[in-house]
Amino acid sequence: MIGLSWRSDVARYKARGFTLIEVMIVVVIIGILASIALPNYRQYVIRSNRTAAQAQMLDIANRQQHFLLANRAYADAAALTASGFSLSGEVSPHYSFDVTVGSGTVPSYLITFTAIGSQASDGDLTLNNEGVKTPADKW
Repeated sequence: MIGLSWRSDVARYKARGFTLIEVMIVVVIIGILASIALPNYRQYVIRSNRTAAQAQMLDIANRQQHFLLANRAYADAAALTASGFSLSGEVSPHYSFDVTVGSGTVPSYLITFTAIGSQASDGDLTLNNEGVKTPADKW
């Protein structure tokens, strides 16, 4: 009777837990999934940051049209900042901005968002007063 009880205890303990091979298989599967998902996630974050910057650029372009109607000229970056404009907290860690006002007889401007930090690999964005957006494949 004692021998039978001992064997049932061994069988009960043997059935608990995972073997080293099972754990290693799970780790390998998780590693494969992570190696596929991580680059896709990084690209998603970069595209998301770019979309936020584009929305901010379109807001600046809208402000420029209002400024032109009120002042008969476009505002440069300093004038925009002085009027209370600042990049949103979502955009400022990834882009810096500049607005160049043309010096010709016809008013013009060029908005440039320069990618910084982890966004630098995506490149810069520009938008002018005629609505030309570059680089075209990023818009």
